Amino acid sequence: MDDHLDSALRALSWNPASPGSVLLRLLRLDHRDVRWTITQRADLPPEVVDAILAYPDRRLRQDFADSAAADPAQRARLIDDPDPKVLLALAIGPSPYRGRVEPLPDWAYERLLKHPDERIRHETVQWSTVPAHVLAGLADHPDSVLRGASCRAWEELPDAARELLLQDEDVKVRQAAAMHVCHEDEDRTAWLLESLVGSHLLYQVLETGRLSRELAEHLLARPRRASVAANPSLPPDLVRQLAVDPDPHIRLVVSARPELTEAERAAIDYTVDPEARLSPLNWVWDAREDVDLLRRCATSAHTWLRRSAAVCPALPPDMVELLARDEDFAVRLLLCEFHPEPPPELLLDLYLHGTHRAVMMLIARPGFPSAGMAARFLDAADPDHRRLALRDPALTPEDLDRLSRDGGLRGPAAQDPRLPLPRIRELLADPDLLGSVAGNPALPTEDMHRLLDAAGVPA
Repeated sequence: MDDHLDSALRALSWNPASPGSVLLRLLRLDHRDVRWTITQRADLPPEVVDAILAYPDRRLRQDFADSAAADPAQRARLIDDPDPKVLLALAIGPSPYRGRVEPLPDWAYERLLKHPDERIRHETVQWSTVPAHVLAGLADHPDSVLRGASCRAWEELPDAARELLLQDEDVKVRQAAAMHVCHEDEDRTAWLLESLVGSHLLYQVLETGRLSRELAEHLLARPRRASVAANPSLPPDLVRQLAVDPDPHIRLVVSARPELTEAERAAIDYTVDPEARLSPLNWVWDAREDVDLLRRCATSAHTWLRRSAAVCPALPPDMVELLARDEDFAVRLLLCEFHPEPPPELLLDLYLHGTHRAVMMLIARPGFPSAGMAARFLDAADPDHRRLALRDPALTPEDLDRLSRDGGLRGPAAQDPRLPLPRIRELLADPDLLGSVAGNPALPTEDMHRLLDAAGVPA
């Protein structure tokens, strides 16, 4: 098969208008990428789901188990799959970047958690998709890994269950439970710091655990002072000491503590590098529904506080408008990436002028402007700017036809469902555009099947 036909088959596998008859034929093709793409589609026709679940190649069923777009009730049908690798994939589940996955039905978790294979039980509770009420029911489970996982539902556990977990015979269960109370318990903080040496959780305890005066002083004499500098239980005199620490990172961490006034922050010699990758401050994120606190952060002179406010969905509209004009590029980018309603003109401005690779993804964000884009960008010199004209709902058929002949935009224009059918079929004759035209939702089903015939795909 030549590369052009291969591109066409790949496009048909993701074309949102490809019907079940086309997808079933594609599944018969020995093409790993095409098959995988089909399993990752949303709203698969029932007959295609049935074919995937009965498919003899275990990898296809595994891919469907790992699909973030698939209906969880359909994925749950794999619970009776005879291959343990498929069940493991179902237990682990999908983890899309910055995406949320709907949980499996409760009955599916019950079956997975009762599976005789320990690996399947353990993988099931490792992941964040398991609902808290399911985890809470594991607090007295004989398997210590499952008991430890129940601690993630700490707020739903009764006091008696919490106390039992804090006294559990298994050290890892006790550690998991203690993580939820160490912010108010000096003894458990000290125990966690001793028992978690080498663990990635150690930094969380250093930052959040309640510290005795003696322990705080001891820790500040050690290399991990940066985490301790953010600890809310740190005595004020030690905070003042760290505010003039020789280490600039220590001073930065101190300058972003929640109890400081703006004047106290300004008195610290700190710098926020415009290119620095700073995670949102925990105390801001933990209070992300507190509009008053978000206002204070959004109006702060401290860049780290403003960046932290920018990622909070509850940021009020007037503060969104304020941060949209922020001098810090990262504040504006984070606002566009995380707020549910970023200003459309800010999205457009960053797309047009931003240099960070993330700005090209902003075109997919809700609210990215569409109306009027043809008038503004149809004749732009940059093809990435001319592409914006394709978003305009008022783009005329003549201009769309023109863009389909534009050297820099022939591919994207060939995928536009508003392109007249005669032009779509004309472009099918261009081998270089097969991969684009085959992805056009307006491509008739009979033309899709002709492409499959040309590629020798069994009917």
